[in-house]
Amino acid sequence: MQHAALPTYRIDASQPDRHGRAMADLTGGLTGWRLAWALAQLDLRNRYRGSVIGPFWVTLSTAAMVGGLGLLYSQLFRMDLATYLPHLVTSLIVWNALAAMVADATTCMTSVEGVIRQLRLPLTTHALRCVFRNALNVAHSVPLILIVFALVGHWPGAAGLLALPGLAILGVNAVATALFLGMLCARFRDIGQIVANVMQMAFFLTPVIWKPELLGEKAKWLPLNPFYTMLELVRGPLVEGGGSLLVWLAALGYSAALAAVALAFFIRFRNRVAFWV
Repeated sequence: MQHAALPTYRIDASQPDRHGRAMADLTGGLTGWRLAWALAQLDLRNRYRGSVIGPFWVTLSTAAMVGGLGLLYSQLFRMDLATYLPHLVTSLIVWNALAAMVADATTCMTSVEGVIRQLRLPLTTHALRCVFRNALNVAHSVPLILIVFALVGHWPGAAGLLALPGLAILGVNAVATALFLGMLCARFRDIGQIVANVMQMAFFLTPVIWKPELLGEKAKWLPLNPFYTMLELVRGPLVEGGGSLLVWLAALGYSAALAAVALAFFIRFRNRVAFWV
């Protein structure tokens, strides 16, 4: 009776082929995105289990914030409410998506430590799961933008289509952020609190509630703020009829830098994540 021969693996510790294994992880996670999508849907159902309206609570709270802040800050900034509301609703929804994604990215590896230790899944799958989970959550608030636009009679026109490549760039940044912060916070648990403080400060330094023109001549320095450029990728086409070329170039530059750092970190330390979580 013949027995099937098991494959023999030869691993050279001096040449671990980190690059090849990292690329295989990325390829496996991206091609198997359906698993990450299913897990993200499961996360959302478990999070709002027993809730009456589920994730639409986020939509209602955002609507209340838009109404309250719109009435108050339109008077403080002496701006017409019909002009200010499209800016505010788009800014708040996009910023909430960015902030939630960054906060969730800090725990996207440690929250699934049992899976990482027991199953041989690509780490990219966990990053995509985090991205899809936040995308599904924010999708429930997107109709609020259309409602406000209809109420005030603001329509972006053909320029609004530029928001689609902006969303694609945000998606790439979200995956890179999940991989980088997920691994970094698995090694240094204090980083999550630092990130939360940075995001809180960035909210006030970024024109979310206030408009860029309030800075006057100093508004030309806003592209140095990476959060402003990411926000403007979607808000510009929907509210301002497009977006400046400088903002798009700055956003692409920041995205390329983030992707390069995340990829380098992923290649170098991917094999250690199971020991860190």
